[in-house]
Amino acid sequence: MRLILQEFLLLDGVAQGPGSPEEDTSDGFTRGGWLVPHLDDAFMRTVTGWLDEVDAFLFGRRTYDNFARDWPRMNNPDDPIAAKLNGLPKYVASHSLTEADWEPTTILAGEVPAQVAELKRQPGRELQIHGSARLGASLLAAGLIDEVRLMVAPVVVGSGRRLFPDNGVPAGLRLRLRLRLRLRLRLRLRLLSNETTPSGVAAQVYEPTGLPQYGTYEADAHSR
Repeated sequence: MRLILQEFLLLDGVAQGPGSPEEDTSDGFTRGGWLVPHLDDAFMRTVTGWLDEVDAFLFGRRTYDNFARDWPRMNNPDDPIAAKLNGLPKYVASHSLTEADWEPTTILAGEVPAQVAELKRQPGRELQIHGSARLGASLLAAGLIDEVRLMVAPVVVGSGRRLFPDNGVPAGLRLRLRLRLRLRLRLRLRLLSNETTPSGVAAQVYEPTGLPQYGTYEADAHSR
């Protein structure tokens, strides 16, 4: 399976609590729900289109807890998002979770990157990460992400958990890759597609292509 990272973001990179003020209030975050005013038909078509290829989901503990609390109550069989989230296999990376009631769920502990690499070797189309920004950033650093899909809302809230924090993935995310994460969270990506919804959300799809390239700007060379 291909490993896909799908994130809803703000212009300042914050990925926390897009769906409601109560969705994720960890670390005192009070500005959730920023994506809701931008949910138009074009947005939903893009998101459901991305879901067409999913065969399983991968979550970090925090996102899993939030989804497991909310999505089982959304049991409309005509809702393609709810049907897939509630029905398809789910994997949660956690060193503390011992039971998972949102079936079917498998808990990944121990060497999470190695287990994710093994999942990628299984037959199937896409293993999708939804939310779970810290897990997604760590697996990007580990070179396991095949494609990054972003929905970027034209909003800045000024605080909250970001997909790419300044100091790398927090040490509390125990994937046994901490030093490597801080050294390797540098990426060059190739833009595969870019569309904008009527409400102003930019739907961007990227492919990781390695480390960034650097150079020095020379004004004379560009004025000829």
